[in-house]
Formats: sequence, structure tokens, C-alpha cells
Amino acid sequence: MYHPSSSIIRALAIASSIVLLALSGAQSEDGKLPSPKGLPILTIEGNIGVTNASGSAQFDRAMLEDMGLTSIDTKTPWFTGMHKFEGVPLDRIMKLIAAHGKEVVAVALNDYSTTIPLKDFADYGVLLALKRDGQYMPVSDKGPLFIVYPYDRDPELQSQKFYSRSVWQLSRLIVQ
Repeated sequence: MYHPSSSIIRALAIASSIVLLALSGAQSEDGKLPSPKGLPILTIEGNIGVTNASGSAQFDRAMLEDMGLTSIDTKTPWFTGMHKFEGVPLDRIMKLIAAHGKEVVAVALNDYSTTIPLKDFADYGVLLALKRDGQYMPVSDKGPLFIVYPYDRDPELQSQKFYSRSVWQLSRLIVQ
């Protein structure tokens, strides 16, 4: 039977630590997020374990981008044709801030709010989009942040139930 040497085990442990640190994105060694250097565009509060402000986690655009952008190509009821949305998977953000609960209240700049099951983020790969077709979205065009589901991946997502969860001009998330 093969038994790996202790040096191999140590090397694997170090490699695993490096991967975990890379995946944690903006999280510092003390379990806190760094403070935003630019204007915060997202505040998350409620049942979270990692913060950088008084009981909340604030993010500027650079902090979100540093977490790693992914994309969704999908049609939406708000734009004609197929579009590419780029942003951070909301499940990744929830893990980073150690969110615990069953739902998230998403609040827009105009105070529109809706409740989203926390499990939606992992189940559907929901994106916190910063860009549409390679361009940052201004407030006048659904920005700076837009919750986007991959509507074309599942016919179930092409319904008012999920469209109403797709908050644009998002400013705040409250984990409950």
C-alpha cells in the first residue's frame, strides 16, 4: 500500500491553502474585508459573518471585479436579442461574507425591493452583473449592478417569478 511522505502531504496542504486564499478574493487574513477604496456601490447587511463596515460588507467596483468576473449570455424581457452580462456570481459573494439564512432582500436605488431565496444563487448561477455587452451599465440603463438569472438555460426562469427577482440599480442586499 502506498503512503505519501510527510513532505508531499505538507506540499498539498500549502497548495490547498493557496487555492482557498485565491478563492476567498478580497477577504483578509483576519476574516474581514478590506475597506472600499472607491465609492461603495453595494452594501450587504443582516446575517453575515464577514464585514468591513459597521455590521455590513461594502464593496466598490474594484472589489467586486477582483473576485473574478464570469458571464451569462441570455435574452431578457428588458433588452432586444441576446446579450452578454459580466459580473460576480452571487453565490461567490455570499460565501465570501459568510452569509447564513434563507433569503435575501434586494433593494434598488429607487427603493424597489424583492425577496430572493438564498439558494437561488447556487441553484441557478445568478450573476451580479456590472457589464452588459462589455460596457459598464450606468444608472440610467439598469446599472451599476443588475441581478441577472440565466433565463435561457431553463424555461422555468422565463417567468414573472424570476423576472421580479432581477433587480436592477441594486444598491443593497439584506440577508435574513
